[in-house]
Amino acid sequence: MADYPWMTQIRKLVGTEYDRIYAWDAINPAMVRQWCEVMGIDNPLYTDEEYALRTEFEGIVAPPSMLQSWCLAGFNDVCAPGSSEENPYGVLRLLEAQGYPAVVAVNSDLDFKRYLKMGEKLCYTTKLDSISEEKTTGLGVGYFVTFIMTYLSTHPNGEEELVGTLLFRVFKFKPAVRAKSNLEENAESKPAAMVYKRPKPGISDDNRFFWDGCNEHELRIQHCTACDKLQHPPAPICMHCQSFELDHKVVSGKGEIFSFVVMHYPEVPPFEHPNPIGLIELDEGVRLTAGLVGLEPEEVVIGQKVEVEFTTYDGDLTLPMFKLVTE
Repeated sequence: MADYPWMTQIRKLVGTEYDRIYAWDAINPAMVRQWCEVMGIDNPLYTDEEYALRTEFEGIVAPPSMLQSWCLAGFNDVCAPGSSEENPYGVLRLLEAQGYPAVVAVNSDLDFKRYLKMGEKLCYTTKLDSISEEKTTGLGVGYFVTFIMTYLSTHPNGEEELVGTLLFRVFKFKPAVRAKSNLEENAESKPAAMVYKRPKPGISDDNRFFWDGCNEHELRIQHCTACDKLQHPPAPICMHCQSFELDHKVVSGKGEIFSFVVMHYPEVPPFEHPNPIGLIELDEGVRLTAGLVGLEPEEVVIGQKVEVEFTTYDGDLTLPMFKLVTE
């Protein structure tokens, strides 16, 4: 298949190698231990110094699957000092400008050369390896874009040693449009713009009370009648005492922002972007995730007092959103 004229310039970027991104910290036991706790890994080679000293490695080592995490940017997307400011993913923006707005990751293949020991400092480079021909898939029409990250251990004498590689591939595409039925086609007198609706939640017997409450503009939280504790999200049994004796209570809807994220990318309709999402700690002690409304993303601060505001979308979907409490 022949390329579009605009694709010629984009393809010239294939083979470009982007300079180093450095790790903020050396390989260290604290981060290894936390990783193992989160992932449920109990291999003593990673956490038991006494055991590891008796092995061929003569000390604890890092799990190979941590390779990518060592060089990630910080909380505010800031890379370690000395890192390149080049953006290897600029090619994705160029494809967006040509009408391919959506993205989905399809491959993430790690190759490990050896175990990493405590005290090593890593960096990595990125290469735009390939861009496929235009492909048609169930998701839509688009391009598979492949990056290869090369991870290096930096030695005090300035030498660098290859320790692993990561092949990362995404599909940048135009979302497929659902074929219309004959009835829909006959009902239309003129073409209309595509209207995207918010995805509806999965409703089951365990959480139906919550969504029924939203329709009534009540924030209902699951309650255990055996131990008198609240829990969220809803579950078949009490997470505190394992009782099946559950009902719900209507809570105040007031609380504070315990944590938050601001979604910038990918931009998925019909959501607005940037899209602030808060982890709200209610005054009653439980936490729930909800959208934040009525404030700019840069204004969000942990600890801000908020209250629920029920918002109806598409005429039939009522969601609990949270806004700042006005004095």
